[in-house]
Amino acid sequence: MRRQLEAILMIADEPQSLVSLATAIGAPVAAVRQAIEALRADYDGEDPATGGVRRGFELREIGGGWRLYVREEYDAVVTDFVVTQNPTKLSQAALETLAVIAYKQPITRGQVASIRAVNVDSVVRTLLSRGLITELFADSETGAINYGTTDLLLTQLGINSLDELPLISPLLADGTEGFDADVR
Repeated sequence: MRRQLEAILMIADEPQSLVSLATAIGAPVAAVRQAIEALRADYDGEDPATGGVRRGFELREIGGGWRLYVREEYDAVVTDFVVTQNPTKLSQAALETLAVIAYKQPITRGQVASIRAVNVDSVVRTLLSRGLITELFADSETGAINYGTTDLLLTQLGINSLDELPLISPLLADGTEGFDADVR
């Protein structure tokens, strides 16, 4: 039963209630509660039967359910791994916002939103959390925060400075498309 619960908890991205875990493995809730407590003790190094080794993760009861989490003392190393060693792909919206910030920095969130013609609040939060952009300064008159890119972005792009970004002007239309040459 413990190994079944462990397998479910390894893939769960939301806390799982005792009832849902009991239903998943077809066991009584009381037995699942005991197994969960035994797993928690095992992961915390409190179970002499498993050698008393404290694991790098813990089983926590959060929001009415149970879920595996990284131990607080390993947050920094896991964050570094996720951000630098195993970066996830950015959405199209995040890539567009990042490009606007990279080419126009320092730039405010409102200016980015004006250029993209959409709300960019959540995208900016994502880019900040991934360490690709940073808050540079607050405008003294408006209080608006100006954003710029970080060294991590340069590393991810494989460039040494923003000067190495490709010129954007060759990619822009010159404005003559759709007009006849003989227009007087």
